[in-house]
Amino acid sequence: MMKLLIVTSLSEFQKDILKLFRESHIEAFSTSEIDGYKNSLVATQSWFPGEKSGNESVMLFSFTEDVKIDSFFKLVKEYNQQLETDNPVRAIVLPIERHI
Repeated sequence: MMKLLIVTSLSEFQKDILKLFRESHIEAFSTSEIDGYKNSLVATQSWFPGEKSGNESVMLFSFTEDVKIDSFFKLVKEYNQQLETDNPVRAIVLPIERHI
């Protein structure tokens, strides 16, 4: 069954996540650069409107099978345990009702 895997992290972890994708045999995916915020209220009340206050982050997503997602989640859990930051790699899975 096909599912949508969405992963977010700091940009500095992108190469590591790509390695975890390869190890999980997730070969087709897309990426997008995003700004990550922990508190949206702070971001909207900046004294300097042009000032960038978010963390440089990345979102990766893939339409893939359960078995590959299970492997990826196991690897991400191990990876996050080794991080010395309060910004772990986050991943979610959404079911796909229909696809062409």
